[in-house]
Amino acid sequence: MTTKTKNTVCIISGPTASGKTSTSIALAKKFGGEIVNFDSLLFYQEITIGTAKPTIEEQDGVVHHMIDNHSLKEPLNAAQYIKEALPIVEKLLSEDKIVFLVGGSGFYLQALLYGMFESKTTSKEVIEKSEQLYQKAGIEPFIEILKENDHTSFEQYHANDHYRVRRAVEHFWSTGEKLSDSRKNMDARRQQGPMLKNNWNVFNVYLDLPKEQHWEIIQQRTKQMLQDGLVQEVEYLLNNGHSGEEKPLNSIGYKETVDFIRDKFENEEDYIERINISTRQLAKSQRTWFKKLNHKVYHPLDDKKNIEDEFQLFLKK
Repeated sequence: MTTKTKNTVCIISGPTASGKTSTSIALAKKFGGEIVNFDSLLFYQEITIGTAKPTIEEQDGVVHHMIDNHSLKEPLNAAQYIKEALPIVEKLLSEDKIVFLVGGSGFYLQALLYGMFESKTTSKEVIEKSEQLYQKAGIEPFIEILKENDHTSFEQYHANDHYRVRRAVEHFWSTGEKLSDSRKNMDARRQQGPMLKNNWNVFNVYLDLPKEQHWEIIQQRTKQMLQDGLVQEVEYLLNNGHSGEEKPLNSIGYKETVDFIRDKFENEEDYIERINISTRQLAKSQRTWFKKLNHKVYHPLDDKKNIEDEFQLFLKK
Protein backbone atom coordinates (compact mmCIF):
# COMPACT_ATOMS: atom_id res chain seq x y z
CA MET A 1 0.00 0.00 0.00
CA THR A 2 1.53 3.30 -1.12
CA THR A 3 1.88 5.99 1.53
CA LYS A 4 3.37 9.45 1.53
CA THR A 5 5.24 10.90 4.47
CA LYS A 6 6.17 14.34 3.13
CA ASN A 7 6.07 16.89 5.98
CA THR A 8 4.00 14.51 8.11
CA VAL A 9 3.68 15.40 11.78
CA CYS A 10 1.57 13.22 14.08
CA ILE A 11 0.70 14.93 17.36
CA ILE A 12 -0.14 12.58 20.22
CA SER A 13 -1.48 14.53 23.18
CA GLY A 14 -3.80 14.08 26.12
CA PRO A 15 -3.95 14.29 29.89
CA THR A 16 -1.40 12.62 32.10
CA ALA A 17 -1.61 8.81 32.29
CA SER A 18 -3.64 8.48 29.10
CA GLY A 19 -1.37 6.12 27.15
CA LYS A 20 0.53 8.61 24.99
CA THR A 21 3.87 6.83 25.27
CA SER A 22 2.67 3.35 24.31
CA THR A 23 0.49 4.73 21.49
CA SER A 24 3.31 6.76 19.99
CA ILE A 25 5.79 3.87 20.10
CA ALA A 26 3.27 1.51 18.50
CA LEU A 27 2.61 3.97 15.64
CA ALA A 28 6.30 4.70 15.12
CA LYS A 29 7.04 0.96 14.98
CA LYS A 30 4.28 0.37 12.43
CA PHE A 31 4.76 3.39 10.16
CA GLY A 32 8.37 4.41 10.80
CA GLY A 33 9.51 7.80 12.06
CA GLU A 34 10.92 9.23 15.26
CA ILE A 35 9.48 10.73 18.44
CA VAL A 36 10.07 14.30 19.59
CA ASN A 37 8.94 14.77 23.19
CA PHE A 38 7.09 17.87 24.41
CA ASP A 39 6.47 16.71 27.98
CA SER A 40 8.33 19.23 30.11
CA LEU A 41 9.44 16.72 32.77
CA LEU A 42 11.07 14.22 30.42
CA PHE A 43 13.84 16.69 29.56
CA TYR A 44 15.64 16.07 32.85
CA GLN A 45 18.22 13.34 33.31
CA GLU A 46 17.93 13.11 37.10
CA ILE A 47 14.19 12.32 37.34
CA THR A 48 12.75 9.16 35.85
CA ILE A 49 10.32 7.27 38.07
CA GLY A 50 7.93 10.13 38.85
CA THR A 51 7.84 11.25 35.22
CA ALA A 52 6.80 7.87 33.77
CA LYS A 53 9.72 8.30 31.39
CA PRO A 54 9.90 5.36 28.95
CA THR A 55 12.82 3.06 29.60
CA ILE A 56 15.16 1.96 26.81
CA GLU A 57 13.27 -1.34 26.72
CA GLU A 58 9.91 0.44 26.45
CA GLN A 59 11.24 2.68 23.65
CA ASP A 60 11.64 -0.56 21.70
CA GLY A 61 14.20 0.75 19.24
CA VAL A 62 12.24 3.90 18.34
CA VAL A 63 14.45 6.99 18.39
CA HIS A 64 13.32 9.54 21.00
CA HIS A 65 14.42 13.18 20.98
CA MET A 66 14.19 15.82 23.75
CA ILE A 67 14.44 13.24 26.54
CA ASP A 68 17.23 13.27 29.15
CA ASN A 69 18.85 16.26 27.43
CA HIS A 70 19.00 18.67 30.38
CA SER A 71 19.87 18.80 34.06
CA LEU A 72 17.50 19.87 36.83
CA LYS A 73 19.91 22.69 37.52
CA GLU A 74 19.39 24.03 33.99
CA PRO A 75 15.58 24.24 33.55
CA LEU A 76 14.34 24.43 29.97
CA ASN A 77 11.73 27.06 29.16
CA ALA A 78 9.50 27.14 26.09
CA ALA A 79 11.71 29.53 24.12
CA GLN A 80 14.73 27.31 24.67
CA TYR A 81 12.64 24.27 23.82
CA ILE A 82 11.84 25.72 20.39
CA LYS A 83 15.51 26.43 19.71
CA GLU A 84 16.40 22.81 20.43
CA ALA A 85 13.35 20.91 19.18
CA LEU A 86 12.51 22.78 15.97
CA PRO A 87 15.82 21.99 14.18
CA ILE A 88 15.28 18.32 15.06
CA VAL A 89 11.78 18.36 13.59
CA GLU A 90 12.95 20.19 10.46
CA LYS A 91 15.84 17.76 9.92
CA LEU A 92 13.59 14.72 10.26
CA LEU A 93 11.04 16.19 7.85
CA SER A 94 13.78 17.03 5.35
CA GLU A 95 14.65 13.31 5.42
CA ASP A 96 10.98 12.45 4.73
CA LYS A 97 10.63 10.86 8.16
CA ILE A 98 7.37 10.99 10.09
CA VAL A 99 7.67 13.13 13.23
CA PHE A 100 5.64 12.06 16.24
CA LEU A 101 5.23 14.98 18.66
CA VAL A 102 4.31 13.39 21.97
CA GLY A 103 3.48 14.85 25.38
CA GLY A 104 1.06 16.56 27.71
CA SER A 105 2.65 20.02 28.11
CA GLY A 106 0.36 21.98 25.84
CA PHE A 107 2.26 25.24 26.15
CA TYR A 108 5.42 23.67 24.73
CA LEU A 109 3.44 22.14 21.87
CA GLN A 110 1.80 25.47 21.11
CA ALA A 111 5.17 27.21 21.11
CA LEU A 112 6.63 24.65 18.71
CA LEU A 113 3.69 24.83 16.30
CA TYR A 114 3.04 28.57 16.34
CA GLY A 115 6.08 30.26 17.86
CA MET A 116 6.36 32.11 21.14
CA PHE A 117 3.83 34.61 22.39
CA GLU A 118 5.62 37.92 22.84
CA SER A 119 4.63 39.79 25.98
CA LYS A 120 5.76 43.12 27.34
CA THR A 121 8.75 43.14 29.68
CA THR A 122 7.59 43.05 33.28
CA SER A 123 8.91 45.93 35.36
CA LYS A 124 11.21 45.42 38.32
CA GLU A 125 8.55 46.89 40.60
CA VAL A 126 5.92 44.37 39.50
CA ILE A 127 8.35 41.48 39.87
CA GLU A 128 9.22 42.62 43.40
CA LYS A 129 5.54 43.03 44.27
CA SER A 130 4.87 39.53 42.96
CA GLU A 131 7.78 38.00 44.87
CA GLN A 132 6.86 39.69 48.14
CA LEU A 133 3.27 38.48 47.92
CA TYR A 134 4.38 34.99 46.94
CA GLN A 135 6.86 34.72 49.83
CA LYS A 136 4.27 36.02 52.29
CA ALA A 137 1.17 34.12 51.24
CA GLY A 138 2.09 31.56 48.57
CA ILE A 139 0.19 31.02 45.35
CA GLU A 140 -3.35 31.36 46.72
CA PRO A 141 -3.66 35.18 46.37
CA PHE A 142 -2.50 34.94 42.76
CA ILE A 143 -5.14 32.30 42.05
CA GLU A 144 -7.82 34.53 43.55
CA ILE A 145 -6.64 37.53 41.51
CA LEU A 146 -6.83 35.46 38.34
CA LYS A 147 -10.24 34.09 39.27
CA GLU A 148 -11.61 37.59 39.71
CA ASN A 149 -9.85 39.41 36.87
CA ASP A 150 -8.95 36.81 34.22
CA HIS A 151 -11.21 33.82 34.59
CA THR A 152 -10.07 32.26 31.32
CA SER A 153 -6.46 32.09 32.53
CA PHE A 154 -7.71 30.91 35.92
CA GLU A 155 -9.35 27.91 34.23
CA GLN A 156 -6.41 27.27 31.92
CA TYR A 157 -3.56 27.11 34.44
CA HIS A 158 -3.28 24.38 37.05
CA ALA A 159 -2.91 25.63 40.63
CA ASN A 160 0.48 23.86 40.86
CA ASP A 161 1.78 25.78 37.85
CA HIS A 162 3.00 28.66 40.01
CA TYR A 163 5.15 30.13 37.25
CA ARG A 164 2.33 30.67 34.74
CA VAL A 165 -0.25 31.68 37.35
CA ARG A 166 2.12 34.37 38.61
CA ARG A 167 3.06 35.40 35.08
CA ALA A 168 -0.61 35.94 34.19
CA VAL A 169 -1.14 38.09 37.30
CA GLU A 170 2.06 40.04 36.61
CA HIS A 171 0.85 40.70 33.06
CA PHE A 172 -2.47 42.01 34.45
CA TRP A 173 -0.67 44.26 36.94
CA SER A 174 1.70 45.55 34.25
CA THR A 175 -0.80 46.22 31.47
CA GLY A 176 -4.26 46.26 33.02
CA GLU A 177 -5.14 43.67 30.40
CA LYS A 178 -6.10 40.03 30.78
CA LEU A 179 -3.37 37.74 29.55
CA SER A 180 -6.10 35.62 27.95
CA ASP A 181 -7.30 38.65 25.94
CA SER A 182 -3.78 39.46 24.83
CA ARG A 183 -3.36 35.91 23.63
CA LYS A 184 -6.40 36.25 21.36
CA ASN A 185 -4.45 38.64 19.15
CA MET A 186 -2.15 35.94 17.89
CA ASP A 187 -3.67 34.95 14.54
CA ALA A 188 -1.27 36.97 12.41
CA ARG A 189 1.72 35.61 14.34
CA ARG A 190 0.42 32.07 14.07
CA GLN A 191 0.52 32.34 10.28
CA GLN A 192 4.28 32.78 10.60
CA GLY A 193 4.69 29.84 12.98
CA PRO A 194 6.55 26.70 11.85
CA MET A 195 3.45 24.56 11.29
CA LEU A 196 1.67 26.88 8.85
CA LYS A 197 4.72 28.54 7.36
CA ASN A 198 6.33 25.20 6.48
CA ASN A 199 3.12 23.41 5.48
CA TRP A 200 3.30 20.59 7.97
CA ASN A 201 0.71 17.89 7.32
CA VAL A 202 -0.63 17.33 10.82
CA PHE A 203 -2.59 14.36 12.11
CA ASN A 204 -3.90 14.77 15.65
CA VAL A 205 -4.34 11.90 18.07
CA TYR A 206 -5.90 13.19 21.28
CA LEU A 207 -6.14 10.41 23.86
CA ASP A 208 -8.59 10.34 26.73
CA LEU A 209 -10.82 7.89 28.56
CA PRO A 210 -13.77 7.98 30.98
CA LYS A 211 -12.89 9.70 34.24
CA GLU A 212 -13.74 6.67 36.40
CA GLN A 213 -11.46 4.44 34.34
CA HIS A 214 -8.78 7.12 34.27
CA TRP A 215 -8.96 7.46 38.06
CA GLU A 216 -8.20 3.75 38.44
CA ILE A 217 -5.21 4.08 36.09
CA ILE A 218 -3.93 7.11 37.99
CA GLN A 219 -4.07 5.23 41.30
CA GLN A 220 -2.36 2.20 39.80
CA ARG A 221 0.40 4.34 38.29
CA THR A 222 1.08 6.05 41.62
CA LYS A 223 1.28 2.65 43.30
CA GLN A 224 3.71 1.43 40.62
CA MET A 225 5.91 4.51 40.95
CA LEU A 226 6.23 3.94 44.69
CA GLN A 227 7.08 0.28 44.11
CA ASP A 228 9.69 1.34 41.55
CA GLY A 229 11.39 3.59 44.12
CA LEU A 230 10.02 7.15 43.79
CA VAL A 231 10.83 8.00 47.41
CA GLN A 232 14.36 6.66 47.05
CA GLU A 233 14.84 8.61 43.82
CA VAL A 234 13.91 11.88 45.55
CA GLU A 235 15.96 11.06 48.67
CA TYR A 236 18.99 10.57 46.45
CA LEU A 237 18.44 13.97 44.82
CA LEU A 238 18.02 15.74 48.16
CA ASN A 239 21.18 14.07 49.48
CA ASN A 240 23.21 15.05 46.42
CA GLY A 241 23.00 18.79 46.04
CA HIS A 242 19.34 19.42 45.20
CA SER A 243 17.21 21.61 47.45
CA GLY A 244 13.79 20.34 46.41
CA GLU A 245 12.90 23.86 45.24
CA GLU A 246 13.97 23.24 41.64
CA LYS A 247 11.03 23.86 39.30
CA PRO A 248 10.80 20.22 38.07
CA LEU A 249 10.79 19.03 41.71
CA ASN A 250 7.72 21.17 42.33
CA SER A 251 5.80 19.06 39.83
CA ILE A 252 3.15 16.54 40.83
CA GLY A 253 4.59 13.44 42.46
CA TYR A 254 7.90 15.06 43.27
CA LYS A 255 6.54 17.94 45.34
CA GLU A 256 4.47 15.56 47.45
CA THR A 257 7.41 13.19 47.83
CA VAL A 258 9.70 15.97 49.04
CA ASP A 259 7.03 16.90 51.59
CA PHE A 260 6.63 13.24 52.61
CA ILE A 261 10.37 12.87 53.18
CA ARG A 262 10.26 16.03 55.29
CA ASP A 263 7.41 14.61 57.43
CA LYS A 264 4.74 17.02 56.22
CA PHE A 265 2.14 14.27 55.89
CA GLU A 266 0.41 12.47 58.73
CA ASN A 267 1.06 9.10 57.13
CA GLU A 268 1.84 7.33 53.86
CA GLU A 269 -1.85 6.99 52.96
CA ASP A 270 -2.30 10.79 53.02
CA TYR A 271 0.81 11.18 50.90
CA ILE A 272 -0.42 8.71 48.28
CA GLU A 273 -3.90 10.25 48.26
CA ARG A 274 -2.43 13.70 47.67
CA ILE A 275 -0.45 12.49 44.63
CA ASN A 276 -3.56 10.84 43.20
CA ILE A 277 -5.77 13.89 43.72
CA SER A 278 -3.16 16.29 42.34
CA THR A 279 -2.71 14.06 39.29
CA ARG A 280 -6.46 14.04 38.70
CA GLN A 281 -6.54 17.84 39.00
CA LEU A 282 -3.69 18.11 36.51
CA ALA A 283 -5.58 15.86 34.08
CA LYS A 284 -8.61 18.12 34.40
CA SER A 285 -6.61 21.24 33.58
CA GLN A 286 -4.95 19.46 30.64
CA ARG A 287 -8.36 18.48 29.30
CA THR A 288 -9.46 22.11 29.53
CA TRP A 289 -6.36 23.26 27.67
CA PHE A 290 -6.52 20.70 24.87
CA LYS A 291 -10.30 21.06 24.50
CA LYS A 292 -9.83 24.42 22.77
CA LEU A 293 -7.94 22.64 19.98
CA ASN A 294 -11.11 20.74 19.03
CA HIS A 295 -9.51 17.31 18.57
CA LYS A 296 -11.23 14.08 17.80
CA VAL A 297 -10.94 11.98 20.96
CA TYR A 298 -9.54 8.45 20.87
CA HIS A 299 -9.66 5.89 23.68
CA PRO A 300 -6.08 4.66 24.21
CA LEU A 301 -7.17 1.04 24.67
CA ASP A 302 -10.37 0.62 22.67
CA ASP A 303 -9.35 2.69 19.62
CA LYS A 304 -5.90 1.31 18.85
CA LYS A 305 -7.02 -0.19 15.53
CA ASN A 306 -9.01 2.94 14.62
CA ILE A 307 -5.99 5.16 15.20
CA GLU A 308 -3.78 3.00 13.01
CA ASP A 309 -6.36 2.76 10.23
CA GLU A 310 -7.13 6.48 10.20
CA PHE A 311 -3.46 7.40 10.23
CA GLN A 312 -2.82 5.06 7.32
CA LEU A 313 -5.63 6.72 5.36
CA PHE A 314 -4.14 10.11 6.22
CA LEU A 315 -0.77 9.03 4.84
CA LYS A 316 -2.35 7.76 1.62
CA LYS A 317 -3.90 11.17 1.03
